[in-house]
Amino acid sequence: MNADTIATEIFTELGSPSSTTEVAISYWLKANVAALNSLINSTYTVAGGAITYQDTSTTPATETAMTTNEAAILKKMYYVYDYDNKLRNILGASSWDSVVEISDAGTRVRKVNKSEIGKTLHQAKIEEQKQLNDLVAAYKLKNSSPIQVAGDDTVEGNWPVYPHYDRTLNKY
Repeated sequence: MNADTIATEIFTELGSPSSTTEVAISYWLKANVAALNSLINSTYTVAGGAITYQDTSTTPATETAMTTNEAAILKKMYYVYDYDNKLRNILGASSWDSVVEISDAGTRVRKVNKSEIGKTLHQAKIEEQKQLNDLVAAYKLKNSSPIQVAGDDTVEGNWPVYPHYDRTLNKY
């Protein structure tokens, strides 16, 4: 899959935010392919705009395009990053408001409490991080193979039938 295609999907799924652009998202994706490699134990590289997997175990080495499974993990990584940015912007020292509500002469003005917004964004970030961890675990499980098979699985077992343990014994 192409980094620009993934960036377009992310930009659209986020509702076309004015705080970022597709180019910035695409750059972030290309810059964080190494973090993806660390998470899923792979060897993806960026060449131009394409993100490809280099399989060096075959001769000659082959390159395959990123699949939707890896793209989903990379997208989730961006969502965690995006929530982290939003948290930093909301909870920055310059944006802290000590006055939340003012009332005078029967009128009341109430500001949005940035601390509460920060708590909500933090919970959303934690949820995205959990989903990312679940995606990575499922990806690793799907791509794993057994290291060792113990026993002889080629010979069918011959076990004696004990009537008092056999639930399907025909008693008619």
